[in-house]
Amino acid sequence: MKPHIVGIRFNKIGKVYHFDSSKLREVGIGDFVIVETSRGRELGEVISIVKDPEPPHNGTWKPIYHKATPRDLVRRQYWQKKEQEALIACREKVSELRIEGIKIVIAEYSYDGSRVTFFYSTEAETKIDIRKLRGVMKRAFPRTRVEIRQIGPRDVAKVIGGMGACGLSDRCCSMFLTEFSPISIRMAKEQRVSLSPSEITGMCGRLRCCLLYEYQQYVDARKKMPKRKKRVVTPLGDGVITDLNPIKEEVVVELETGKRHEFPYQDVQPWEELQALKKKAEEPCNEHKGGSCNCKKS
Repeated sequence: MKPHIVGIRFNKIGKVYHFDSSKLREVGIGDFVIVETSRGRELGEVISIVKDPEPPHNGTWKPIYHKATPRDLVRRQYWQKKEQEALIACREKVSELRIEGIKIVIAEYSYDGSRVTFFYSTEAETKIDIRKLRGVMKRAFPRTRVEIRQIGPRDVAKVIGGMGACGLSDRCCSMFLTEFSPISIRMAKEQRVSLSPSEITGMCGRLRCCLLYEYQQYVDARKKMPKRKKRVVTPLGDGVITDLNPIKEEVVVELETGKRHEFPYQDVQPWEELQALKKKAEEPCNEHKGGSCNCKKS
């Protein structure tokens, strides 16, 4: 029997994980289900049906236990309301223990309250010892499994939310980004974005995720466009390319008159190639040199 694989998300804009719902084929998009994960049982939402899934690395997909009941959903809401209280308690313990260099960002309960996870961030270059904090929090929550995990600056920005550096009311990471892809300075250079930190750095202090959005379009466009400083022939005369606009597929040419004009890159021809073709066309053929040619050059 072909497995019935669905995509499940545990947070509003979290990563999507694949699970086997072959035994519960009535499960559809929008349903909440209970599944087993590496962190224990979790409540997630089905957001997609995977038609041609790739086999998982460990060989099998984990199954869905059952649809979430109204009781499960109520329990999740109850424990979500407890998260702020747990967050404040953890921050107080950090202050009491005088642990420098970390900030508790968020507290997160599992749907049934069996586990609480505290996420923290740090800018320290050395590893911070949180064993005392873990021990104190375990005593403060004796009936709950306590986990303390470090997250990076991009995840912190995603959790906190707020206005983006570009002016959008919500940051991309808080709206739709489910994964963070590697971003490099090369992407900014390729798109001719100012390398000023204020222009390429997001609120998280890292390179903006949006530098990736149009990067491939710029790369593909530049492959078929002439390069800067190349001499070309345009409908208005000869000139030199001074700038490129890959998204519009246009080039800016400074003509011999000193004026600049924009042209679609298809409307300009390499000057050197045209000169070579012209020179070749003017050369007599071998038969013409011997006087026995009937070509038009005679």
